[in-house]
Amino acid sequence: MPVNEYGVRVSGPLEPWTRQFTSGLVRLGYARGTICNSLRIFGFVSRWLERRRLQPRELRATQLEQLSRARRSGGHRFGRSKVLQFLREVGVVARERPAAKRTALDRLLERYREYLAEERGLSVGVVRWYGIVARRFLERRPREAPLRRLSAGELREFLREQARGFSKGQAAHIAGALRSLVRYLHCVGLIPGPLAGAVPSISGWRGASLPQALPPGTVGTLLRGCDRRTLIGRRDYAVMMVLARLGLRAGEVAGLDLDAIDWRHGEMVVHGKGKTLSRLPLPHDVGEALSAYLVRRPRVDSRALFLRSRAPLQRLTQTGVTHIVALAAQRAGLARTSPHQLRHTLATEMLRRGATLAHIAQVLRHRSLSTTAIYAKVDRVALRELAQPWPGGVA
Repeated sequence: MPVNEYGVRVSGPLEPWTRQFTSGLVRLGYARGTICNSLRIFGFVSRWLERRRLQPRELRATQLEQLSRARRSGGHRFGRSKVLQFLREVGVVARERPAAKRTALDRLLERYREYLAEERGLSVGVVRWYGIVARRFLERRPREAPLRRLSAGELREFLREQARGFSKGQAAHIAGALRSLVRYLHCVGLIPGPLAGAVPSISGWRGASLPQALPPGTVGTLLRGCDRRTLIGRRDYAVMMVLARLGLRAGEVAGLDLDAIDWRHGEMVVHGKGKTLSRLPLPHDVGEALSAYLVRRPRVDSRALFLRSRAPLQRLTQTGVTHIVALAAQRAGLARTSPHQLRHTLATEMLRRGATLAHIAQVLRHRSLSTTAIYAKVDRVALRELAQPWPGGVA
């Protein structure tokens, strides 16, 4: 798109990159006003270089920071971030190196996170959480204490300290992260023996609670609250249809690409936990919701199926998916609702309509039928008929 359409003239040593800078902002979905303002800043930096007879390669991030402070002190806006990011991408400004050198612990944690993501196929959120727990544990150990002398007592003491004040579920998450770390350390030969069994188990009966399914009719209420006359409303409706009808997890929805939909065969390809790949049938109503969104989806470089609502128009994140469901519940005047509750609701409704646990496990892509067994408790009427009177109770 010609730069002169924005009414901004750029002269000086950065002029050769003006069109590339502009087209990049357009592809990212920025509004016209934002592009105009960014071009003015781009031109200001170019003229500043020209006045000082500097070449673009001589520009430094510290100089842009000084320019920014000077402009802001004069009451002018100076959003340098887009300019700086572009100049780094095209190699005009060198990328800054981290001020501090990476320590041996940093390198170990980086290898551990790579192992979790590539070998174990864990989600971004789980990898981040396991990395946080690993850093907490390793940083508290004395620097002179070698890993090969790691003891079971250290593991138990750390878990006792970290789990204090948390619920059983949260404490179990900490214990799981700690077991993962010591398994990795043993796997790569940094500790001599398998210490995962030394991490105490958090007491509690798995499956003691009922699945958090929504009351009948609630999903329809959430869907009707999406204003499908708008692009955002169409996107939100499509996101919740995928969650409610296919039972996908929030991270799986965020990870969908345009290529995930096989329109010819009526299927959707889903990348699940542990690098699993599943082909799910695409219901007609879900396909209609996706089609209605895609015809108005912005034409940007990203291959993500669902995009953010504001520029830069990049992939919708897992947090964004969660926020969509929470806002839908807020509009409907309901308690805060999570994407996983839509998954629970799908399984519950399937069971009530006569589906077997094996069928539900297949739809939800559970690796073990024991994971699905929790839904056997949702039919409270049937359970009441099975309940026996307490001995000595009132007849």
